[in-house]
Amino acid sequence: MSDPARLRAGAETLAGPLPPLLADAQHLAQTVLIGNHGRRRAGAGDEFWQYRAAVPGDPARSIDWRRSGRSDAHFVREREWQAAQSVLLWVDAGRSMTFSSDAALARKSDRGRLLAMAAAILLIRGGERVGLSAPGLPPRSGDLQLLRLADALSDGGEGADYGAPEARGMLPRSRALFVSDYLGDLGATEAALLKAADRGVKGVVLQVLDPQEEAFPFDGRTVFESMGGSLRHETLKAGDLRDRYLQRLAERKARLADLCRTTGWRFHCHHTGESATAALLWLYRALEAPS
Repeated sequence: MSDPARLRAGAETLAGPLPPLLADAQHLAQTVLIGNHGRRRAGAGDEFWQYRAAVPGDPARSIDWRRSGRSDAHFVREREWQAAQSVLLWVDAGRSMTFSSDAALARKSDRGRLLAMAAAILLIRGGERVGLSAPGLPPRSGDLQLLRLADALSDGGEGADYGAPEARGMLPRSRALFVSDYLGDLGATEAALLKAADRGVKGVVLQVLDPQEEAFPFDGRTVFESMGGSLRHETLKAGDLRDRYLQRLAERKARLADLCRTTGWRFHCHHTGESATAALLWLYRALEAPS
């Protein structure tokens, strides 16, 4: 597509349905001030990062003698690590993610996509490559990749009640972000994380819940039905289920946290009634943390 008119038409067609998610994600990303700091850790690169005191084992060639000459100690001049990483995203497109208990609250799917997209913006601005954990959109950098990601993430699912993490596109020694409510079968999540660990992939499991799912404020006659309508349960004493429900939810969170510890991932639970900015800041720091 070398013709400028055709290129512009193609770009406008691609970008047409994207502004809501992309604009919201860009606005959210701007609230997290990361500055031009790269990856903020020592490693291969051209940019000076910091001096640190020399320790036993540092080779003599690593000593900065000019800086050391101004004090009684020896100092090592460290450069900032600048090798780009690949970060893979998966956001649950199952119908359970479309739940919201209040019109004033975001749907879990909307909040999950927003956080994933905003994290992608921060990562790409920081020099990383971002893609999807499923085949078809490998990690790349640049504004065009952000458009591709927004297009893919905006394609909401209307399939099963609960989604399953996708791990086929994960590259060895990359990083990943899995976003879901994790209210379905955890077997698929466990399999995906174990597969990721076998490839040296580390990342973040972000659980997104509606406040009502955390509090279980039901009593009396209540009909519980899955978002897709495949599951239905009616009870006359919903309050009697509260303790068992909360215990099961706590056990589910504990299983996710244990699984993350075993595979070297990090686990975080976010509620749609909480600050998206705080969640994004936590996500960005977790994904950028050294291995």
